[in-house]
Amino acid sequence: MKRLWIAVLAATPLLMMQGAAAQSWPTKQVRIVIGFAAGGTTDLVGRLVAQRLSEAWGQTVIVDNRTGASGMIAADTVAKSAPDGYTLLVSPQTSLAVAPAMYGKANYDTLRDFSPITLMGSTPTIMVVNPSFPANTFAEFVELAKHSPAPIAYGSGGVGSSPHMAGELLSAQLGIRQTHVPYKGENPAIADTLGGQVPIMYGNVSAVVSQIKAGKLRALANTGSKRSPLLPDVPTVAESGVKGFEIATWFGLLGPAGMPAELVHRIQRDVVRVMGNPELRSRFGEMGVDIVANTPEEFSAYLRSEVPRYAKVIKDANIKPE
Repeated sequence: MKRLWIAVLAATPLLMMQGAAAQSWPTKQVRIVIGFAAGGTTDLVGRLVAQRLSEAWGQTVIVDNRTGASGMIAADTVAKSAPDGYTLLVSPQTSLAVAPAMYGKANYDTLRDFSPITLMGSTPTIMVVNPSFPANTFAEFVELAKHSPAPIAYGSGGVGSSPHMAGELLSAQLGIRQTHVPYKGENPAIADTLGGQVPIMYGNVSAVVSQIKAGKLRALANTGSKRSPLLPDVPTVAESGVKGFEIATWFGLLGPAGMPAELVHRIQRDVVRVMGNPELRSRFGEMGVDIVANTPEEFSAYLRSEVPRYAKVIKDANIKPE
């Protein structure tokens, strides 16, 4: 017991110092690294939050776009940075769960080399079809696919994208056959779906919502956990009969492993606070991003479930990088 008290007393000053450091942080510029090009949804989410955090902290928060290798260059940069909170990562699941499994290697371990701070938000994938497609509902699509003599083709914005993963996960869970047709971005995939070159497309809600509302594409299902405010009449896959099905593009905020717990929670609290701003919430809503803003513990648990889930989908479907 005496040794225990000695250990506690010895640790107390260190804990107090860490708490004081977290309270005074930041004292200099903070860098948010993003592995995708400027103008995309991941970049916009990161920039909008960075701008508000800069105002809240009274320090410049810059966005550093380090593109390449499906975001793995950016993730590796943050994983190898000092755990002082001055270098952070905004990333979708692509860099953290999909690319490492798809490429078969990464210079970091997602579950070991990062300090999860918060899952900021997510945006669902919408299954859309050309108006000439014979199925009018998701249930009709399932019946059609199960009795089709050949796999049904579907398009997406690229190999390893969330819409691609949605299509493969649906195939696995429903026991149907679909053939993936990858495009270099969602716009050419939309063009070919409109033109009838591919009958089905899985696309992020922000990319397809205007074509759906114009009646040029028909939405069959939303792959997220709840209906999108942008398309409130489109049911989820779970509502359509596939219980527990959920897949979406998510945007997480992380730091390198070893960050003091108090600093992690300090940053998380500040992010939650700025994301409560009505103007920011409105901008996210326009982009089809549903705000999550969960705790570090909740985000950590979510990562531990997402990493093996995507690894299994990629292995079972034998998905290879382009």
